[in-house]
Amino acid sequence: MKEMAGKGAVDALVKSGMKLGLGTGSTAIPAVRYIGSLLKEGKLRDIRVVPTSFQTSIECEKWGIPLFTLNSREINGSLDLTIDGADEVDDNNYCVKGGGGALLTEKIVAYASAAYAIVVDEAKLAEHLGLTFPLPLEVVPEARLPVIRALEAWGGEAILREAVRKAGPVITDHGNLLLDVFFKHPVDCPALEAALNHIPGVVENGFFTRLRPAVFIARSDGSLEVRN
Repeated sequence: MKEMAGKGAVDALVKSGMKLGLGTGSTAIPAVRYIGSLLKEGKLRDIRVVPTSFQTSIECEKWGIPLFTLNSREINGSLDLTIDGADEVDDNNYCVKGGGGALLTEKIVAYASAAYAIVVDEAKLAEHLGLTFPLPLEVVPEARLPVIRALEAWGGEAILREAVRKAGPVITDHGNLLLDVFFKHPVDCPALEAALNHIPGVVENGFFTRLRPAVFIARSDGSLEVRN
């Protein structure tokens, strides 16, 4: 299903000559590989890619996809399109992202894009965000406890994300910590996206509400739904 969603978005939206942001995670990586195969076959050309994580960069290198940053002269701070996955998507096409730990760069790249596409399987659909899948926050290490206390005052439960194959906490690509936040009741996602970043020490949060993406949803019956 993840491959179907990624390929559907690429076939529908990616054109030769584009400046393209490519996302992170198990649903976005199949789109990266598909773009790589199209470049090798000559069906796409002159694609300039800005990756959102070390994981994406390494995958692009495997496929020979040309890599740049938003600061590169060829990119000049803006992109035509970003394709990424999401951890949750609601009926408004608001998203929670950051399960893979790359939310800061993912948001910088997404919000620098003229168009935005999210690729998911149907298990990622949710009625309310932040209730079943936690909202990730990237925080500077010195602010860990003050941020946790501020979130508790807002009714959230924050847990420091621990590494799986490393002792201690997860460290982001930018050297920060991740807090995973659960809410007991539905929240105003656009308002909270802005408010959370006003807590001193919060670098970025995993609500993506300022862009309304095209969402490519792979269904278990083999169909692909596109929700604009």
